[in-house]
Amino acid sequence: MSDDRGGTPAGLWNTIDDLWKWLEADQPVGGREGLLLRMLKLSEEVGEVSEAVIGATGQNPRKGVTHTWEDVEAELCDVVITALVALRTLTPEAREVFARHLARVAERSLGTPGLLRPDSVRCGRSTDGRSDLAGPS
Repeated sequence: MSDDRGGTPAGLWNTIDDLWKWLEADQPVGGREGLLLRMLKLSEEVGEVSEAVIGATGQNPRKGVTHTWEDVEAELCDVVITALVALRTLTPEAREVFARHLARVAERSLGTPGLLRPDSVRCGRSTDGRSDLAGPS
């Protein structure tokens, strides 16, 4: 279930927490170095978006068309997931940090608080008690 205005899918932050816990439980390198490697994973995923775009447009004459635009969509989703897990790695308050930042960007860019209005979401929890960033259904 998601907000009909394109809000956050229900359960997104629970899944991000589960992925973070899974990675934390089995990380081969810990400490500061592990943290830095987790951040670098984002660059790897962005590179895969580039590879998919090049493949979808056939820009490499030696390879031709090797990807679809659906592949690009999937790689972009990987970037978003990786970024949210990286944010969760930095702070257990990731959903609140993200909600505040998104509201600031929306206000700065659109002149309004955007989809995350104070009356519908507080600190990553909607007024109906759901534990995601979605506004009212």
